[in-house]
Amino acid sequence: MRTDAKGNVPKVPDARELWENLAHFQATGTIYKLPICGTLYTDGIRFLAQAAKAYWLLTDASVMGKSLMDKSWFISVDFKRYSEAEREAVGFDAVITYGDGNGTVFTEQKYHITDFPMDALKLYFVDNTLLLPSEY
Repeated sequence: MRTDAKGNVPKVPDARELWENLAHFQATGTIYKLPICGTLYTDGIRFLAQAAKAYWLLTDASVMGKSLMDKSWFISVDFKRYSEAEREAVGFDAVITYGDGNGTVFTEQKYHITDFPMDALKLYFVDNTLLLPSEY
């Protein structure tokens, strides 16, 4: 587990703090590579993964995005936390929908439990690169 200089575990920002910080990413200065599958990702995605402790999101979106590249060169990755009523009805905490960005859904990935701090988030997977919409 990562700690700061004093040995404390940094707190995960809440959804509002994440949104405020993510809004600052307009373009990327550096491209990073996810070693496990070779997916490239941007500064904004790197910030999101580190701040929200959400490398699982990078990995899942990368694997699914790569598997869908034959369907579209552009994949919209839409995370949504279910409401309490929806959770009771479907038995899952959240879902990631993968589509073409124009209403065509290719597949969904459901999660029984997640500690991701945001209720909704959109990412793009384009040309083997995962990025925020503002970085597109």
